[in-house]
Amino acid sequence: MTDATDIGPVIDPQAANLVEIARLRAEVEALRARAEAAEAAAEHDVLTPVLNRRGFVAAMTRTMAYCTRFKVPAVLLYLDLDGFKRVNDTLGHAAGDAALVRVAELLLENVRATDAVGRLGGDEFGLLLLNAGPDEGREKAAGLKAALEGADFRYDGQPAALGGSFGVRAFTGQDAETWLAEADAAMWVRKRGR
Repeated sequence: MTDATDIGPVIDPQAANLVEIARLRAEVEALRARAEAAEAAAEHDVLTPVLNRRGFVAAMTRTMAYCTRFKVPAVLLYLDLDGFKRVNDTLGHAAGDAALVRVAELLLENVRATDAVGRLGGDEFGLLLLNAGPDEGREKAAGLKAALEGADFRYDGQPAALGGSFGVRAFTGQDAETWLAEADAAMWVRKRGR
């Protein structure tokens, strides 16, 4: 039998508040980490280790502002893979996915940390080169084309030849979508010319 005056342990309100504040801080930090992860996922391609179109356009926008402010050149390379449909048709979509991952890795291996690489959709990629003009862009495109053609891509032991058509356009003050459209158009001119 308990005494009617016994109300249980006395809880210090200040200690209870500190415990609650600590719990809320931990919860806020967990939410912040989830928000950062969601933001990173929103700008990165779900398949390859590069930016998605949204993230790439955001990188372009930042670069364009920097170039405008400091009068620094930049060049955009637009890549459309050659032979990709053949990989999907003959080796299957898993092979196509593996090829896209390998191409993205190859592109990342051949650019500087200040440059950006993005998968713009399907088998199209963009490369944004800071402190580079049209000549450097064409030189980089030629090197990347050779690297793609020389890469020994295999899936389940089966070889798959990949190449690429590049469009190169310097930044001249246009908006991001116009710049992308110009580089895409230049790529199609080269592709049709072959």
